[in-house]
Amino acid sequence: MTAALEHSEIHPPEPPTPWGLQNTFYAAGLCAIIVGGIYFGQPILMPAALAILLAFALAPLVSRLRQFGFGRITSVVVTVLLAFVVIGALGTYIVTEVAHLAAAMPRYESNLAHKLNSVRSAAESSSVFATASNVLQRLDNDLSTPAKPLVQNPQTPQPLVVEMRKPSSTPLEIVEGIVGPLLEPLATTGIVIIFVVFILLQKEDLRDRFIRLAGSHDMRRTTLALDDGATRLSRYLLMQTTINACFGFAIGSGLWLIGIPNAGLWGLIGMMFRFVPYVGVPVAAAIPVALAFAIDPNWTKMLWTIGLYVTIEPILGQGVEPFVYGRSIGLSATAIVVAATFWTWVWGPVGLLLSTPLTMSLVVIGRHVDQLRFLDVLLGDRPALGPEEGLYLRMLSGDPDDAAEQAEGFLEKGSIGAYYDHVAVKALLLAQADARQGTLDKDRRHVLQAAVKGLVQNLAEWDDDTRPLPPPGLGPAEIEPVVREEWNGGAVLCVAGPGPLDDVLALLLSDMLARHQIAARVVSHVEVLPLNIDHVTDTGVRLIAVCYLEPANFTNARYLVRRLKRHFPQARLLMNFWGTARDEASHRDAIAATGCELIATSLREAAARILFFACAPNIELTSEAKRKPADETVAG
Repeated sequence: MTAALEHSEIHPPEPPTPWGLQNTFYAAGLCAIIVGGIYFGQPILMPAALAILLAFALAPLVSRLRQFGFGRITSVVVTVLLAFVVIGALGTYIVTEVAHLAAAMPRYESNLAHKLNSVRSAAESSSVFATASNVLQRLDNDLSTPAKPLVQNPQTPQPLVVEMRKPSSTPLEIVEGIVGPLLEPLATTGIVIIFVVFILLQKEDLRDRFIRLAGSHDMRRTTLALDDGATRLSRYLLMQTTINACFGFAIGSGLWLIGIPNAGLWGLIGMMFRFVPYVGVPVAAAIPVALAFAIDPNWTKMLWTIGLYVTIEPILGQGVEPFVYGRSIGLSATAIVVAATFWTWVWGPVGLLLSTPLTMSLVVIGRHVDQLRFLDVLLGDRPALGPEEGLYLRMLSGDPDDAAEQAEGFLEKGSIGAYYDHVAVKALLLAQADARQGTLDKDRRHVLQAAVKGLVQNLAEWDDDTRPLPPPGLGPAEIEPVVREEWNGGAVLCVAGPGPLDDVLALLLSDMLARHQIAARVVSHVEVLPLNIDHVTDTGVRLIAVCYLEPANFTNARYLVRRLKRHFPQARLLMNFWGTARDEASHRDAIAATGCELIATSLREAAARILFFACAPNIELTSEAKRKPADETVAG
């Protein structure tokens, strides 16, 4: 690729237009305003986000109660009360267990002192630690030694010492110091409760208003976006809660068997902290590990506790979650990390807890709103480029090995013919569009052609499932799927069209035929021009396959068919228009006007037609078959 770039024309980038710079400035300003609004609007936006999250989690229960005959208001009130009673009970349990743990800590003081002394003794017995400790001790002595006082004049007045004393607190100030820190969480809880009740009561009305505001011109797409977002978020919350509950039960049971006090508390904390991506489980494991360190004179319980977390979390995270979630979340791993960092910065620990659901909602909106499609590209788990775009980039870089590695992922579920049709041909169409616009120069086309040849060689071991397919008008034929001997050497002539990449298509067709023991010869378009066609030998040629990727017009194809029929009267002729849809009305008549007896619009179809004639006995095409283009498509 480097050599090709050195010989290619280098076009300096065009300077940005004032309008483009203005749009960029406006977009940056809008992003800054949105981020600032999220940051400074935390007192209102964070409770609203919590309320929306709880509303999505409680909506299925409200719907179930309404199915049982409860009214809308009764169902909402019962559901909200039940949810906050459960949350309050869990909070009370956590506070009670922490109090019991604090009361029991003095009993572990001797074990903790013994353990720390053993660690200190081990460090002091090591020559490395002893040397480092002596150096640090000398530095501390030097720094802590007071400097010699300067000789002062006895007549110099000495400074007065001023001592500030805080007056005694009044009873009102004491109450304010105690109640003040509790007001903010109580206010947040009250706002969340109000929002949850309001959202559940007015769910349908809010949905209609959002559709009116955001997508009244396209109600189908807006409704689809809302349903998709609600389904994904509810499914995520349900599955995440279930998996985290299993994690907490396994941790609590394991710690109980190990002998760690308050095992149920640590299981519950593990379940709650696992909602926080990446850092939740290590934080939840820190206190049980420290407690095991304190209560056990030996190191056994601490090692068992560490092993418990290290064993259970990978099993759930790497084994169970990918199987259960599949692609239902729709977020990439990078997006989860970036989202966790951003929401933690703007909203603190609560933002870390809400980061995944909020980001998933943004991805769903971006997936269905064209103006916000960049959110799906940046944060979603779907590939940013399609397989054909990825292959095109790898062909431009002249890297057939990387292209083959990408192709192997497709070939695990499909055939080589399907890969050529659905990926390679589409990638060549992208290259053809660039060549038509003048952005793909000759040197780059040579790099691309060499990369395709290398890709074909790398995929030589993959099989093709193309089967013989008779042309229309013949009906099903009883043939042996064995290529006759006379088709093994030069019986097929693959003629490239005049396009810059038609010879690459001829190469792909010849490769597919070679997989079925049919040797094909590739001929360039220059060799079949009127002045050169007489030099092309016609010995043993039984079928000619003309390969067009995307003909600018069909005039060239019509005259090429006439020349080939005159020069090869004994050979059948197969015209391939692989970048043209046969069912397009604008192309149907033009394709028929070429006068060719056989027409194919995919590589697999072309290979199937050729394979039929190579396996079947000599037959003559009927007039119907000569007039009617092939309508069947070979299933890969």
